[in-house]
Amino acid sequence: MRLLWWKILSIALLNYVLFAGILGLVPARHILNETIRNLYFHVPMWFAMISLFAASAVYAVLYLRSNDIKHDIYSAAFASTGIVFSILGMLTGMEWAQYTWGTAWSNDPKQLGTALCMLTYFAYWVLRSGINDESKRAKISSVYNVFIFALMIPLIFIMPRMVDSLHPGNGGNPAFSNYDLDSRMRSVFYPAVIGWVLLSFWMGSLLIRIQLLQQKKTESDFEFIN
Repeated sequence: MRLLWWKILSIALLNYVLFAGILGLVPARHILNETIRNLYFHVPMWFAMISLFAASAVYAVLYLRSNDIKHDIYSAAFASTGIVFSILGMLTGMEWAQYTWGTAWSNDPKQLGTALCMLTYFAYWVLRSGINDESKRAKISSVYNVFIFALMIPLIFIMPRMVDSLHPGNGGNPAFSNYDLDSRMRSVFYPAVIGWVLLSFWMGSLLIRIQLLQQKKTESDFEFIN
């Protein structure tokens, strides 16, 4: 039960977010209108993505320090799950932009920065798939992982704030906390962030279990052959 509580919490929070997010009251804002409900899905998915990429980078550093292949498995699994949430975050953001900005893609600085970040992580998997030696693959991809996580910080958090941007909180636009996020929305938004982050790590943990089982099977087959 000690290992299940956070999974149960994730399910409970996301069920609450689903019903409260769709049926709950939201402030009437010009242009945004009912699309503001996407805040409960789009933004928390970015929180989940960043959390997963951070965890992936931490395990990459741990691998470089220990050469323990399990750390590489953890790092790769969290990076994979982070890529999934980056795609979900991008799609929900484009859908939102279609109704509020008039086009799904407007070359907004934050859109471009996020797209570049996603491409660097796609390249991470191309790199891993192109190296057959396990130890060499883990070492090179771990170094690259740390580099692209460090690159993600300016691409998403710094550069968009230095230029004009349509996103709230960037380029002089007021952030949601000062403009739209009233007490009714906060009671749904914060649980949404926690729920999506917990779900993302649940998904990552399942992928880790699969990878560890495959690793164990590979080692057993190698011992049997020898």
